Amino acid sequence: MIPYQHVPLPSAVLNVASPDTNGGPMILLIHGLGSTADMWQLQMPVLEQNGFRPVAMDIPGFGQSHFLKKGWSIRRAAGTLVEYLDMKQVDRADIVGISMGGTVALTLALDYPERVRRLVLVNTFARLRPDTAGGWFYFLKRAVMISTMGMEAQARFVSQRIFPGPDQAELREELFKQVMQADPAAYRGTMKALGLFDVHQRLREIQARTLVVTGANDTTVRPANQAELALKIPNARQVMIPRAGHAVVIDQAEVFNQELVDFLKS
Repeated sequence: MIPYQHVPLPSAVLNVASPDTNGGPMILLIHGLGSTADMWQLQMPVLEQNGFRPVAMDIPGFGQSHFLKKGWSIRRAAGTLVEYLDMKQVDRADIVGISMGGTVALTLALDYPERVRRLVLVNTFARLRPDTAGGWFYFLKRAVMISTMGMEAQARFVSQRIFPGPDQAELREELFKQVMQADPAAYRGTMKALGLFDVHQRLREIQARTLVVTGANDTTVRPANQAELALKIPNARQVMIPRAGHAVVIDQAEVFNQELVDFLKS
């Protein structure tokens, strides 16, 4: 397992996992809401073996990273990643973001286009608009739960939703442990920010080559919602991965890794 290190930046202290001995192109891996950089454990060795330099970090407010200033926003999270690139003297990087991490990746591509070489958007959205009553109820329940029942109830609920299978008990427990590391205020702020996030009218501004990866069985961000990204981002390509849920990087890691490497090498 790649060791972590705490990296002090102007706006935050980041908990970062990176093979510093690898001089290949840098790839920033941005995790989803409540999880941590640990969710990329199945991707980092594969990327390193293919000549890339993968960097996974806990977004401030999650895992072992924290902001030095109060408040959480998607734009502030994106700005922190730019600070990291500046500190490492990296002009451009490939950006891979899943779910919440995808909104941070989109913000990077829109606000700092000169810093993004290629963009991979995984089970994410330009605007969160559930297309069923059940979808609206799911997000409303999460919002109420985090405000009234605390992090433990939220962590149990989310981990059961993401990994519902009887053979996924170990994955559920691992996600539960990751969510429990989140700062409750940051988690609440992130849920609000995601609900308000809307860049669908700016998608045509994105300059980076883009791959949209969709889990065919994603019940958190519906595939129809994700299709908007592929339709509106210039020259974007969408890949649908069968039998994959919201955590496609874990439940269909081998297929996802092949699609990712093929895109980054193309």
